[in-house]
Amino acid sequence: MSIKEIFDLAIQLGIEADFRGKDHIQKYLKKRKEKYDSLSLDKKELFDVEAFQNPYMDSRIYNIAEDKDIKKVLSGIDIEGEELLLADKMEGIDLVIGHHPEGKGLAWLSDVMDIQIDILSYYGIPINQAEKVTRERISEVARSVNAANHNRAVDMAKLLNINFMNVHSPADNLAADFIKKEIESKHPEYLCDIIKIFENIPEYREAIKIGAGPKIFVGGDENRCGKIAVTEIAGGTEGSEKMYEKMAQAGIGTIIGMHMSERNKKEAEANNINVVIAGHISSDSLGMNLFLDELEKKGIEVIPCSGLTRIKRF
Repeated sequence: MSIKEIFDLAIQLGIEADFRGKDHIQKYLKKRKEKYDSLSLDKKELFDVEAFQNPYMDSRIYNIAEDKDIKKVLSGIDIEGEELLLADKMEGIDLVIGHHPEGKGLAWLSDVMDIQIDILSYYGIPINQAEKVTRERISEVARSVNAANHNRAVDMAKLLNINFMNVHSPADNLAADFIKKEIESKHPEYLCDIIKIFENIPEYREAIKIGAGPKIFVGGDENRCGKIAVTEIAGGTEGSEKMYEKMAQAGIGTIIGMHMSERNKKEAEANNINVVIAGHISSDSLGMNLFLDELEKKGIEVIPCSGLTRIKRF
């Protein structure tokens, strides 16, 4: 496979796992094109036209040093200078694939957070309320990544002549879809039942062994779940602390997330919402594994690094 074919496969898998559906994604991309068409010539020159085909702009190809048939990949959760130097030292690495965004992907991180609006709406929160609280958080995230040294790792990949890309939201979509189906198929009644579900998923089982397994952040083992919402796995990053009041009003009893800040934890607690945190890197590993399995099925060797717990499901 070429680098472009690998990237296109990641986007395709992300769309297939996106609960919003393909029609919604196509309308979303069409709206971007219409926005571009309305711009002046000067503004069009500055517009990132990849937005016409890629609904997940936190996932990018950063460097194609040599466009060749990819046989061996080094993949990890965070790819920075250390991992790129490792790739340069190893033999036969054709491509490095990270999970977390760098470069333009990091700069566009807030762009993918629109999915949070639709997730909240799916679980019963009025769309206007979901938009209000999420738009505020999107603006906050956009400001927070503005000061980053976006191209540090990208520049290093270019200097080392290393092919480099990342897969963020598509992998998170795959993880969210997997977890949602597991929860819905098992019908947990108590929070301890949710923990047991995660204990039987290999990535989380391995995380438990190093002390980073799933945890109940709000509530206790014998708290009843009520309505369970998988709201904080996909969507770029953590959502607004203001959403928990809206969740409580929508009858949500338990939320499942990847990670949670103290301010969000306190708001969930204040609104009597149970919180089960699956784990950040273990959830990232799950999503990446579901993608990387598809590469290995096509004969590409995958070498894990940087926190990626490689589990094969084929």
